[in-house]
Amino acid sequence: MARVFVSVLIDTYNHERFIEEAVTSVLEQDFPAAEREILVVDDGSTDRTPDILSKFASQIRIFQKPNGGQASAFNLGIPQCRGEIVAFLDGDDWWVPQKLSRVVQAMTEDPSVGIVGHGIIHVQRDGSEIVETLLEACCIQGSTMAGAFLFRRRAAFLGTSRMTIRADVLRRIGPVPTEIQIQADEYLFTLASVLMSVRILPDALTFYRMHAENRFQLDHYDGQKLRRKQKSLATLAKALLQRLEELGNEAQVSRALVAYTQASADQLRLALDGGWPWETAKTEWNLYRIVHPDAALSHRVFKSMTLLASFFVPPRTFYRVQRSLALSGRYRRARERFLRIPEMKDIQKNWRARP
Repeated sequence: MARVFVSVLIDTYNHERFIEEAVTSVLEQDFPAAEREILVVDDGSTDRTPDILSKFASQIRIFQKPNGGQASAFNLGIPQCRGEIVAFLDGDDWWVPQKLSRVVQAMTEDPSVGIVGHGIIHVQRDGSEIVETLLEACCIQGSTMAGAFLFRRRAAFLGTSRMTIRADVLRRIGPVPTEIQIQADEYLFTLASVLMSVRILPDALTFYRMHAENRFQLDHYDGQKLRRKQKSLATLAKALLQRLEELGNEAQVSRALVAYTQASADQLRLALDGGWPWETAKTEWNLYRIVHPDAALSHRVFKSMTLLASFFVPPRTFYRVQRSLALSGRYRRARERFLRIPEMKDIQKNWRARP
């Protein structure tokens, strides 16, 4: 494997319970310490995060800034990276020991690959784990229509703690709009997929921690967090379309790339603020076609019938009922028995009890 210098960029905010494990997981990689650097951007933490980071002062570079969100943390940290490759890690996640060696190998073996992602281990609040991986590696080129369709079904394997991007690609992308306080990683990995090819490895190399302060993956209804998420997603979709146009990407392909993000923003807007009933049906059908393009005819008919109800109730009522059904054990058991929710093709999920 050709030698390259790698920068590991950790963004953190009030992660006093988790940041030590995140940093330690990088220090314990089976990758030569002389060939990597670790940068931590502390986005204005008000807890003990700075004190914990100071214990690693001789092994990492620490940058502190006022709180401004993930985009501003990236904008500070990325220009400070000296590596040819930049691997990202959230301060509340951690890596398996082989993470760096696996992703660097994938990049050095194929110079056409500009970004690498991989499987993920979702660690639930009770300690149990859901392992989500691809059955086999895949390559995606987001600048084509076929690639855009595949990208939006595989983007979950490219989030912050999974994505590793060539530094020259990051320079071509430029700074992330600071209004994108949540999901700034999607701005980077979407644009990277257009500039160079994406490779997703069939290995679970990152532990993603679910906890009460998650800002994107929420395990319960929180109106304030959802409103912040909706604003960020809407801003992200708009910013991506603008930057994709500047990069000369075909408009139809760009719309396909951003379709899931835009539909997700629309869904949250309708659930929080309401709108026209026909908007609910349109948004839900758009999301369904993106997530389940290979669904059986019987399931498509069932989905169409359920969406008929959306024409007769306000959006907020529709989504309130939807949340209630999702929490109903009886409803979930009935769906499991008679009409299972279709799984994404080529993706496997395995549940593991608490170690």
